[in-house]
Amino acid sequence: MAAPSDLKTRISAVALDLLEQDGPEAVTMRKVATAVGITPMAIYHHFDSRETLLRQVTDVEFDKLLDFINARGHRGSLRTQILHCMDGYLDYAFRRARVFDHVFSKPREGARRFPDDFRARRSPTLTPIADLVTRAMSEGQLAEDDPWEVALELWSLAHGYITLYRAGRFHLDEQQFRGLVHRALKRLLDGLRAQEGTT
Repeated sequence: MAAPSDLKTRISAVALDLLEQDGPEAVTMRKVATAVGITPMAIYHHFDSRETLLRQVTDVEFDKLLDFINARGHRGSLRTQILHCMDGYLDYAFRRARVFDHVFSKPREGARRFPDDFRARRSPTLTPIADLVTRAMSEGQLAEDDPWEVALELWSLAHGYITLYRAGRFHLDEQQFRGLVHRALKRLLDGLRAQEGTT
């Protein structure tokens, strides 16, 4: 018999597979329990509700998203590093599409809210962008502003494009789409650049 911690990990893994294959509606306690090989009642010894199970899966996915962001590296100018952060976000959106939708595009219990949760650094995904924006502002590369609002603006631009792409609003392949998003982000960063004599 599996140890409780191993069983909890298996339950989470099965829930994640169902979420990625068929979306959050497919994640039911009965379906997960059946796939794991336990009774529907036994699953409640590990997760007291479907919402708790989905929250556990989501929390782990934020760590994975951060891995995608960090995998792009932190080399080059701060502007380049900001673009790499957004590339990591795009990587995750393409590779884990249904999980991405659940995490970022649907109402979700326990989701972090702007501004309080973000300014308190509770967002593992927006915090690295805000930190880079803060550095760029302090070094005079971007105009002085609210770094959290600017980070949110960058994230929202990328997210909006992803949402439209997934809704079938582009006749572009993935590579062409990524180029389009890059150009949009560069224009935004150019518009936020500090002007001579203003820093």
